[in-house]
Amino acid sequence: MIAFRTLDDAVDLADKRVLVRVDLNVPMESGRVTDATRLKAILPTIRDITGKGGKVVLLAHFGRPKGRDESQSLAPVAKALEGELGRKVAFASDCIGDEAKSAVSRLASGEVIVLENTRFHAGEEKNAPDFIEALASLGDIYVNDAFSTAHRAHASTEGLARKLPAYAGRSMESEIEALTKALEAPQRPVLAVVGGSKVSTKLELLGNLVQKVDILVIGGGMANTFLAALGKKVGKSLCEHDLGDTARDILEKAKAAGCEIVLPVDAVVATEFKANAAHRVASVDDLKDDEMMLDAGPETVGIVKQKLDAAKTVVWNGPFGAFELTPFDAATVAVARYVGDLTHKGKLLSVAGGGDTVAALNHAGTAERFSYVSTAGGAFLEWLEGKALPGVEALRR
Repeated sequence: MIAFRTLDDAVDLADKRVLVRVDLNVPMESGRVTDATRLKAILPTIRDITGKGGKVVLLAHFGRPKGRDESQSLAPVAKALEGELGRKVAFASDCIGDEAKSAVSRLASGEVIVLENTRFHAGEEKNAPDFIEALASLGDIYVNDAFSTAHRAHASTEGLARKLPAYAGRSMESEIEALTKALEAPQRPVLAVVGGSKVSTKLELLGNLVQKVDILVIGGGMANTFLAALGKKVGKSLCEHDLGDTARDILEKAKAAGCEIVLPVDAVVATEFKANAAHRVASVDDLKDDEMMLDAGPETVGIVKQKLDAAKTVVWNGPFGAFELTPFDAATVAVARYVGDLTHKGKLLSVAGGGDTVAALNHAGTAERFSYVSTAGGAFLEWLEGKALPGVEALRR
């Protein structure tokens, strides 16, 4: 397991100012938070620190502002967090300077404050030394509880961890442990499901996984590129024909590494990309010129289930088809529920992540039956690609 410092190592927090980097980049509509998932995720860390008498100073970004932009203020998010936490959460209109210093100085032991959007300052994304100094002056200890931003070497995600005694928060700790169990020290056989629209966006991911997993199931639009590379006619299906050589190279690397590749043998096809379009199930050898593959077929689902029966660990990123459109969600839903059932029975460790993946698992109603579902997008992908994440590296012992 990766050796990193956690809150268990922070033994004396009483009256300490604890700068906690969290992910408050939540969905908003008309000034209200519409999905509190990320707020709920940070509650254990906040309660752990306040329970030990620490003063919690929350740092976060929101959106992509170019300088101060009140439409991207964290003020309404702080109010929503107050409701989730069930106690008062103060707010400061800046994250550095006199306003921030004054607000933090008024905190009593066990109290919580949210500082304004760190990206209102250019020094955040530049990881600028003077901005790091200004943030560090507000705290005695640093805790990172935002795995979703750990792939960025920004001031509040990496710079502060080099400046103050640094620890992983509970959400960060759970995320790293789940991913480590899935890919760094897994129970084998390991099966990975990789879907989505394009091979080009997941080249590094595929290249890393064929070296680490025993079975790689490729679905979604990217499967069409592999099928075309093998000489199959894919009709009007989404396909990156110019990546045929790349796809064949990945297949060769998988063969050399002893990784079995599973591609669709049948598909649900239609001539229109819309919900409830007229469709049929066809062999991947029987696609007409005006048809497109919009989901994996039932025979493919059956094969994937057989592979899952033999697996001990599953890593999932990306759907099998156009799951947003009925009936082209069938394969994703069927396999997701099967993984959830096997996990619930104690037969699988299952880890999934990425925006589309989380949406697909929620659509299937099975996200809570997986061992771990990561809401991180870029950080989750970069971990699967085998890259070192600056925000995690800074927490190593």
